[in-house]
Amino acid sequence: METIRYKYLDKIDSPGDLKKLSIDELYVLCEEIRDMLVKTVAQNGGHLSPNLGTVELTVALHYVYDLPKDSIVWDVGHQSYTHKILTGRRDKMSTIRQKGGLSGFPKRSESKYDAFNVGHSSTSISAAYGIARAKALKGDNSRTIAVIGDGALTGGLAFEGLNNSGRSKKNFTVVLNDNKMSISRNVGSVAKYLTQIRIRPGYIKTKKIVEKVLLHTPIVGAPIRKLMLRSKSSLRTSVYRNTIFEDLGFVYYGPVDGHDLRKLIHAFNASKNVTQGVLIHVITTKGKGYSYAENDPKSYHGVGKFDIDTGEPLSSKKGFSACFGNIMCELAEKDDKLCAITAAMKSGTGLSAFAKRYKDRFFDVGIAEEHAVTFACGMAAQGMVPVFAVYSSFLQRSYDQLIHDAAAQKLHIVLGIDRAGIVGDDGETHQGVFDAAMLNSIPNATVYSPCYFDELRADLDRAIYHDEGIAAVRYPRGGEPYRPLDYKPDGVYSVYGSGKDAAIVTYGRLFAQAVQAMQILKEQDKHITIIKLERIRPIPEDAVKDASAFERIYFFEEGIEQGGIGETFYMKLRDYGFKGSFELSGIKDKFVPQSTVDEALEDLALDCAGMTAKISWN
Repeated sequence: METIRYKYLDKIDSPGDLKKLSIDELYVLCEEIRDMLVKTVAQNGGHLSPNLGTVELTVALHYVYDLPKDSIVWDVGHQSYTHKILTGRRDKMSTIRQKGGLSGFPKRSESKYDAFNVGHSSTSISAAYGIARAKALKGDNSRTIAVIGDGALTGGLAFEGLNNSGRSKKNFTVVLNDNKMSISRNVGSVAKYLTQIRIRPGYIKTKKIVEKVLLHTPIVGAPIRKLMLRSKSSLRTSVYRNTIFEDLGFVYYGPVDGHDLRKLIHAFNASKNVTQGVLIHVITTKGKGYSYAENDPKSYHGVGKFDIDTGEPLSSKKGFSACFGNIMCELAEKDDKLCAITAAMKSGTGLSAFAKRYKDRFFDVGIAEEHAVTFACGMAAQGMVPVFAVYSSFLQRSYDQLIHDAAAQKLHIVLGIDRAGIVGDDGETHQGVFDAAMLNSIPNATVYSPCYFDELRADLDRAIYHDEGIAAVRYPRGGEPYRPLDYKPDGVYSVYGSGKDAAIVTYGRLFAQAVQAMQILKEQDKHITIIKLERIRPIPEDAVKDASAFERIYFFEEGIEQGGIGETFYMKLRDYGFKGSFELSGIKDKFVPQSTVDEALEDLALDCAGMTAKISWN
């Protein structure tokens, strides 16, 4: 990315440098930051709308508070790019989400200004309150601030944190960034409640007048004092009504214009004088300052590389998410029991068209994966066929519900697991490498892992209409990989090739890598057969039987090895009396850092070169 010189931004190496600027200069700084954000995300991809919407908010936080002594915990963290720019990482922004570069999310190992690692939603209040309590135990009176969006507030963990922290006497502030959206438009009672607060006429003005009168009325004697306290509570409720946040024990201030630096700075300074929990309700515009993102914040929430002048993506290859959505629409047209559920990811999971065509059978439950699974179970108990579309890394949150509410009751729910396997540039928190092992541990669960669109269609049909209990179809981010012309899927597993030297066993998109490795090995006079699992749980018995005929077996898995499909396959081989060599290559006991998918597969030796090298060596 070309080097651009900025009048004020080039002088900001730490939050302390902000304090040297006037308010008018800070406004210019905000425009410079927006320019850098648009150029950076256009080059690298990333989260654009959330970051453009929180520029003034972030500048005001860093202007008022004393970082890193004071601590900011960002919910999700996809809105932390401005925070990174202001905390000494400006010159490294061109590396964001790249291999070895800056993370797209806060990371403690990256900077002393990052108080807590995040990537998933609704964690900030609990984490920040834990930090605040630990500080208090150490005699540290610095402040701790949790910044959470209105979308993340729909997650149950956020309410657990609010409930536990609201009456705290510690130096604790929650900043509610209300942009009326998460990824898809917010839904449910929380969104409606916040809308009521935003539009309530004269709320803050009336509140200030009432409190001023009540607080300055002379109190004579204990009886009158008690009467006034009761009167204050009654009058406060009748005149301007408490917010839920005040009922939970917070001092509530807002709504505040999240793009008015003076008002933001005033609110944050006021919070510093309060020794109990404070909640500041800030209204922002997602995508602000870049017309394409401001007009369509949903599409620009998380984007790949794009043309700044036109806003058009530089790649428009059809992906598995869109294919899944199309198939769901086709099936729903013929089956009025089929329902689709998403957790605030309507567009991300390809369900936008379904939501328009089948409104009565589409359910966006907000950022609440645990609720989504149990909600699906309730529907299943009444004879409906619920399909929950969810990213692999987000499904992790609903492990208990899958066991307790679905599997134990033998209720038939279907999981459309998007972003399964390596996701790439979003890094450790978003890699979909745990779902296969997680589901592998749940009794009677059925799991499919297609490599191509036609397999996705067939597997969804099996999962919806032929399986019982939990039935999951997991598929990768992006489009179809390389496909040999002579490959045709053959049921729940397929045998490709007729080599006698060794067998490669794999599933999902690694089949494409295995085919290319087989072609290279053939030139080395090594003849391989590939056993491709399409149903990975339960593993087809005939697939194990076919593999047991080989002396050497290489199992390649785009998921963690511990508890994964490869380990199960080996145990089944032993039941068939297998005495040969079995080598498992997957993701060992570690998290996978950010990079492109191709780079990650290369590093893990799960690409065709890694497969070839492993088999050639032997």
